[in-house]
Amino acid sequence: IEKVTDAVKHSEAQHRLKEGIEKVTDAVKHSEAQHRLKEGFEKVSDAVQVAPHRVREGIEKVKEVIKGELKQESKPIYLDYNASTPTSPKVVQAMQPYLSDNYGNPGSSHYYGKQLKKGIDKARQQAASCLGCSPEEIIFTSGCTESNNLAIKGTIEHFYHTFKSEHKGLPHVITSTIEHAAVYEVCKHLERNGFCTVTYVGCDSNGLISVESVANAIKNETVLISIMHSNNEVGTLQPIKEIAEIAKQKSILMHTDCAQSMGKVVINVKDLGVSLLSLGGHKFYVPPGVGCLYVASGVEKMIVKQMDGLSQEYGLRAGTEAVMLIAAIGAGLELVEQSAVEWADHTRKLRNELWVKLFEVFGDNIRLNGPSDINDRRLPNTLSVGFKGLLASEIFDECKEIATSAGSACNSGTVKITRVLEEMKVPLEFARGTLRLSTGAYTTSDEITAAVVALQKAVQRINARK
Repeated sequence: IEKVTDAVKHSEAQHRLKEGIEKVTDAVKHSEAQHRLKEGFEKVSDAVQVAPHRVREGIEKVKEVIKGELKQESKPIYLDYNASTPTSPKVVQAMQPYLSDNYGNPGSSHYYGKQLKKGIDKARQQAASCLGCSPEEIIFTSGCTESNNLAIKGTIEHFYHTFKSEHKGLPHVITSTIEHAAVYEVCKHLERNGFCTVTYVGCDSNGLISVESVANAIKNETVLISIMHSNNEVGTLQPIKEIAEIAKQKSILMHTDCAQSMGKVVINVKDLGVSLLSLGGHKFYVPPGVGCLYVASGVEKMIVKQMDGLSQEYGLRAGTEAVMLIAAIGAGLELVEQSAVEWADHTRKLRNELWVKLFEVFGDNIRLNGPSDINDRRLPNTLSVGFKGLLASEIFDECKEIATSAGSACNSGTVKITRVLEEMKVPLEFARGTLRLSTGAYTTSDEITAAVVALQKAVQRINARK
């Protein structure tokens, strides 16, 4: 705006206009047009002279409008990092070449295809380095939901046909009652359609699945165990390494949905001992729409691909690769490898600060869901709290200053508690008012303070109406 104003002020338009006027005036010296022409020129000249002033007036009005709009549309404090994360600038930078210069089909043998193939290879190497495996064990997908579907449906389809040919009955799967829908509903689907039998093991009041409950559920027909690495609602970390050791002893495949843990705790597939591990990029500062599946060497022979077509992704996932998004998840996992410990320290500090301040304000009217020790077996950024006697929906409606998630849903006047809180047997008076507050790499201490104040005022307004 300032440059435009200066341009108007210092424009040579007036000087050139006068030169033109003189020439025209000479041409009409003996005409009455001269007088009229001068009048017109004077008006034009005046208009040019006052233009900067009018421009300034317009600028001020625009500024006022912008200020007003910004004030009206100020963003709430983001405490929903478990739902999704902002995209890291480093990830955006990695994606940029594929929005402009690098185009084509990575399956093509010419220059353009080879450039894209290099991008995929780099991302696969970045993913492998972060997870502690070889690049050939990484399969890129559209997200963690697809990764889970490929891991579970793919293995069960393989064993279903194997069992059928050997007259063994149905393969058996072990999972838990607190899995994300991307695992839980997949198992329900396979069970309903007669592809396998499923045992759903429960959890304790802390959201913890015991190793013994999984071990006791094993049958001769068990071919797959699928237990989440951490619970997405309350953040409880599960004993995956110990369960994987039992699975290995019994020659059972071990899958873990690691969507919520990546970027929050250090993950190494060899240390965990799992056969299959699912990830979704948008949980660690990558845009939605891309994920990957770790498939331990040799396990690929026991997976039937779920998308037919060509042989991309080592024959397990057909379809032209979304190179821009693959580059994004590669950069994201490289960032995780570099920053996961730092992020964990940062988010844990702010999460703990949030809990301390909330408890100071609400005391016995607020409940910590999950392990009683906030730092025990819990994701460093996750805080699940229940407000006594309130509904999560009414807190949402009253507290617009915070963006977060609920532990219950209200439909047609009825309150539905999540499957996880029900399994944990969280008292109804707290479960109905449960919020999941999750911090991230960009959360600040000032935001934590402001969030507590906003929640305090919102709850006061709700109670005042009762």
